[in-house]
Amino acid sequence: MMGETIDEFSGDYAFLSNFFIKPFEHNNHYYLTSEHYFQAHKAIRKTDFYYVLSSVDPAEAKKRGREIECREDWENVKVKIMEDALRYKFSDPDMKQRLINTFPKYLIEGNWHGDTIWGVCKRSRKGKNLLGQALMKIRDELMGRK
Repeated sequence: MMGETIDEFSGDYAFLSNFFIKPFEHNNHYYLTSEHYFQAHKAIRKTDFYYVLSSVDPAEAKKRGREIECREDWENVKVKIMEDALRYKFSDPDMKQRLINTFPKYLIEGNWHGDTIWGVCKRSRKGKNLLGQALMKIRDELMGRK
């Protein structure tokens, strides 16, 4: 049985969301959010990468990420790319501490928009919760609990 959970990334836990504005830099690229990083890394072409990267907010980055041609290996690498995005986001000392402070709670990206891959749909109560799992993995790494 899992203990206490955080079942929605809003309010005090909005910082767990990929839509949370927390800029970071990696490989000389500036990312407004982890959503920007994730969506941009779907791209095959540099023009598409920058098209997504230049999005004014995470919702636009997500929309643009759906418009571009996706790399062939996307299904095989998307979880690793998400984990990388989270590592960069939570490398900030304040963000790192905020994530660590969620321990030992189980993290669930509960949502009402039907995402059953990265989260758990609150209507159907179904979902793989890949984002919640990735966050807990990164939290364990940051705490030295591999």
